[in-house]
Amino acid sequence: MVPPCWDSQPAAQFLQQYAAQHFSGRAKPSAIVVISAHWTSSQLLVSQTSAPATVHDFNGFPEQLYRLRYNAPGSPQLAQRIAKLCAAQLVERGFDHGVWVPLRWLFADADVPVVSLSLPWRWSNSQLLALGQQLRALRDEHILILGSGSLTHNLQRLQPAYSATPDWVLTFRDWVTTQLQSDSLAALNHWQQAPQVLANHPSPEHFLPLLIAAGAGDLPAQHLHSSISHGVLAMDAFAF
Repeated sequence: MVPPCWDSQPAAQFLQQYAAQHFSGRAKPSAIVVISAHWTSSQLLVSQTSAPATVHDFNGFPEQLYRLRYNAPGSPQLAQRIAKLCAAQLVERGFDHGVWVPLRWLFADADVPVVSLSLPWRWSNSQLLALGQQLRALRDEHILILGSGSLTHNLQRLQPAYSATPDWVLTFRDWVTTQLQSDSLAALNHWQQAPQVLANHPSPEHFLPLLIAAGAGDLPAQHLHSSISHGVLAMDAFAF
């Protein structure tokens, strides 16, 4: 059982509904490549683990959350291909919560192979966009490329669950949405110049998976979902 506060979030409900509508009667992806905000590294790493463990890399939540498991298989073969394609180093690693939390709502049966790709924190925005472009060819094989982060992420300014949203959150969220619904990635390459950027991202790791996903996709993006949790956490979802 997962705590009600997780499953009742609008973003969680959206992912469950999206999966039910989008994959009902259709083939699921042949595999999933996830770039999580919770796996940062100095160089690009890719997990070749065949049976990844569920990693509970957080503190202070109800005990039942730590008993959750997401037992999707890995894909060493795909990991090895990505390592060659992107000059990444192969490692062994389980699923951090940036991987298994969205996937347990999207693919609850855990029957699609999953490969985790690290987030190289020293890389420039242009390098991350280029990494996405390198991964783009995988889409032709019905492989889903999933960037897992948060459109805004300042836990120091977290508010009660259903608080009103401050203007500084809406200003940044709307700026990003406008860029993703344009025909160019140029502004995303300079996202640190966006209005209210430091208020929303005191550190960049929760924004950067979006750059890789955008580089792998097509603009304009589809804005699939928009909701805000605890007043300041924009949980928007985009498809490219």
